[in-house]
Amino acid sequence: MAKIGYLCVGTNDFDKATAFYTALLADIGGKPLMPTSQGLIYRLSEGAMLMVTKPHDGEAATFGNGTMIAIQVESADQVAAVHAKALALGGSCEGKPGPRGAFGDFAYFRDLDGNKLAVYYSARM
Repeated sequence: MAKIGYLCVGTNDFDKATAFYTALLADIGGKPLMPTSQGLIYRLSEGAMLMVTKPHDGEAATFGNGTMIAIQVESADQVAAVHAKALALGGSCEGKPGPRGAFGDFAYFRDLDGNKLAVYYSARM
């Protein structure tokens, strides 16, 4: 069985990025797991891991247009709480928390380097 093992977000300021993700993910069971030569891997409560990293080639980190990482949480209240925390930590809003049709509750934000993330809760998934 194949599954996604981890996802990477690039950063140009490693210390600020890891402070952002350490604080953001702590409330939903995420914690730093393992440093690498260029980054830090976070373990979420289950599913894929998330790695915050400096690009291996030494060039500036950039975000991809249309690229997004979505983190599933356990309730609509957590969707709103994670979104609010991301903004309090310096992230920017890309879509306020709320229902998105029959899909469930979603919220969207960008981290300090401009990487786009979603947090969502769906009773269907």
